[in-house]
Amino acid sequence: MIETWRWFGPLDDIALPEIAQTGATGIVTALHDIPYGEIWPREAIAARKAMIEAAGLHWAVVESLPVHEDIKRGVGDLDRLFANYRQSLANLAAEGITTVCYNFMPLLDWTRTRLDAPLPTGGHALRFSQVEMAGFELHMLQRPGAEADYTPEVIAAAQAWADGADEGERQRLLTAIMSGLPGAYDRYDVAGLRAALAPWAGFTADDLRASFARFLAEVVPTAEEAGIGLCVHPDDPPRPLLGLPRIVSSEADIAAIMAMQDSHANGLTLCSGSLGANPANDVPAIAARFADRIHFAHLRNVAKEPDGSFQEAAHLEGDTDMVALVAALLDEDRRRAESGGRAIPFRPDHGHALLGDLGRKTHPGYPLIGRLRGLAELRGVIAGLGHRA
Repeated sequence: MIETWRWFGPLDDIALPEIAQTGATGIVTALHDIPYGEIWPREAIAARKAMIEAAGLHWAVVESLPVHEDIKRGVGDLDRLFANYRQSLANLAAEGITTVCYNFMPLLDWTRTRLDAPLPTGGHALRFSQVEMAGFELHMLQRPGAEADYTPEVIAAAQAWADGADEGERQRLLTAIMSGLPGAYDRYDVAGLRAALAPWAGFTADDLRASFARFLAEVVPTAEEAGIGLCVHPDDPPRPLLGLPRIVSSEADIAAIMAMQDSHANGLTLCSGSLGANPANDVPAIAARFADRIHFAHLRNVAKEPDGSFQEAAHLEGDTDMVALVAALLDEDRRRAESGGRAIPFRPDHGHALLGDLGRKTHPGYPLIGRLRGLAELRGVIAGLGHRA
């Protein structure tokens, strides 16, 4: 398996020489400055690749080559958007970058309600509170029909939260939820989010699946020809959110997507945190079932709560059996080594903000020391399993 590290480009507060000191050799990044739906020019890809290689690293994975919202909704000039996506894939392959992560979540990417949940020993973690999310939907966004998505107990607790939340607390919650928006750095206020949600009214999970099937039909042949492994990232959280459908949340969802295009180019980003937030998911079993279609792995852990809340845990301390999961990935990695296939790139995903991370302006969930702890723990698991083998 290949140790990688997510880097958000030249604006990232964590510099490439710091990443080199972690021991990771691969960089996971994207051309974040290019608007969704536009072509990634080969020259821009080459320039970013050269920047990474100058630090003694290599560009291992694209995360992400974004899918335009019009593709997800099935509206607009789709022929142009599909052509641009195919050209971007070809340009990446021409520069030797052949693992491309993407997601198919409508409008929002990952969503949390708190970016700085305190830890008992100091530091902080990302957290998703079902009560705070309900408080946001019912009392701030005032989304029609939102009551149907929450239990009576959560609705009552959300009312209590709303009764006690001052303007600062409400703004903190909005900021946390908006921090998961993909792409550049635009953020919505409540009115702006209502407007952004409006075009999705009445859009169903079946509608989204139809859009996904068309997307794969349009781009997988190009990926096959270019030798690219496309790998969809699961939903985070793995459930409908803000009235928007989500269709990459369970083992059955993944099986359906893999069947849409039965091709090695149509693969999976195995995210143990996203899948692990769904109580129905057995993440090591999912890894074993879809092992040959896993092109990339995000390794992190979450601790779930009965009401649907969850918090980012230390990599070896959450609900997912990380040792069993890594063992499944190593089994596949050995199989690929014997058959001449590619090793699986993985990265320590998210991490607690610890020690010198506190106060540093890094992306939420992507501190230096917290992720370095996670990488060290995962490296130890891999070494131990390798010794046992």
